[in-house]
Amino acid sequence: MKKVVFTLCLAIGFGTTLYAQNPTTAAPAAKVVNKNAPKLVFSDKNNTYDFGKIPEGPIAEHVFEFKNTGKEPLVINQCNASCGCTTPEWPKEPVLPGKKGKITVRYNTQGRVQPFTKTIYIQSNAAQEDGKERIELYIKGEVFQAAPATSDAPKK
Repeated sequence: MKKVVFTLCLAIGFGTTLYAQNPTTAAPAAKVVNKNAPKLVFSDKNNTYDFGKIPEGPIAEHVFEFKNTGKEPLVINQCNASCGCTTPEWPKEPVLPGKKGKITVRYNTQGRVQPFTKTIYIQSNAAQEDGKERIELYIKGEVFQAAPATSDAPKK
């Protein structure tokens, strides 16, 4: 009986070891870099815009300007924000080499009286020096409650 249990344990252990050596779990091959790929360069320092203190209510808007410094057309596939209160708009047409483009970001301040930091994620065919798959833009600031409107109309 002991031999049967020992043999069974040995078979399970050997099978698990073989499974763990599966060649599909090997390290991925090095990524091929296209030296002519488009490059997205933003004019904002650190890809960040600080609204500072802004009143609650109106939509806060900033335009991130960029230039394609690569040798191929830049195609922005998608722009997403870290939450629904922030909406980006981006060029749907390719941006040719040497040309400029704009990404407009709007932040809804209504009901958000507090400091904020939001991230906008850009997926494109642009080359990334840091190896990331997407580019990130940031907006930040602090929403304060605006003073209530006063009326000069006579009270009834």
